[in-house]
Amino acid sequence: MAPRLQIRLITWDVKDTLLKLRHPVGEEYATKARAHGLEVEATALGQAFRQAYQAQSQSFPNYGLSQGLTSRQWWLDVVLQTFRLAGVRDAQAVVPIANQLYEDFSNPCTWQVLEGARATLTGCRKRGLKLAVISNFDRRLEDILVGLGLREHFDFVLTSEAAGWPKPDPRIFHKALQLAHMEPAVAAHIGDSYRRDYQGAQAIGMQSFLLTGPEPLDPVVKNSIPEGHILPSLSHLLPALDHLKGLSQGL
Repeated sequence: MAPRLQIRLITWDVKDTLLKLRHPVGEEYATKARAHGLEVEATALGQAFRQAYQAQSQSFPNYGLSQGLTSRQWWLDVVLQTFRLAGVRDAQAVVPIANQLYEDFSNPCTWQVLEGARATLTGCRKRGLKLAVISNFDRRLEDILVGLGLREHFDFVLTSEAAGWPKPDPRIFHKALQLAHMEPAVAAHIGDSYRRDYQGAQAIGMQSFLLTGPEPLDPVVKNSIPEGHILPSLSHLLPALDHLKGLSQGL
């Protein structure tokens, strides 16, 4: 068996890996609607959002860029469909709410850094690792990371909007490696999605780590991942990297 090469680059997913929303989507939508004189239950909006987001993603993948949409228009359409599915028939009443929500979700104050993220990113940097972002986010991500004080950790931020392909498309991973001037064998990716993050990176020859959180992991997924590549929290990453480094040195 060929020796395992030492990791030199780590790419990161962002949403639910490094950041999360301060409040559930349904609550954010309900609060903003109330400020515009419209009463809609947060629970209903949360359920409607999941339906609208899934339908929009299937009909117009990656923000509909190849079909002539902008990411802003894509999101405004998601908001309009969410309120329609929640029972609001007056689309014109929802337009100012949609515009305000787009701006709100651009604001770093709407997001919070997950526990352990700053310390883990700092620890990676101290080990001399190059760090970058590969995210299915839109163009707002850069400013959000700046506002939360995380942008300085990364050599570059590659969104699916900028790349033209969303994870798990291999082309977005290859684009990141090209920007980093690295080969897949010395790179690892970290994210919370088994399909988009773990399998997407593995498919092009990168190492992968799956951030699982406290919820039980599907047994099929769990059995397909080496134990050291499952991270219950971000604080587990540095020990996992040290273990890999030991393997690469034949310890």
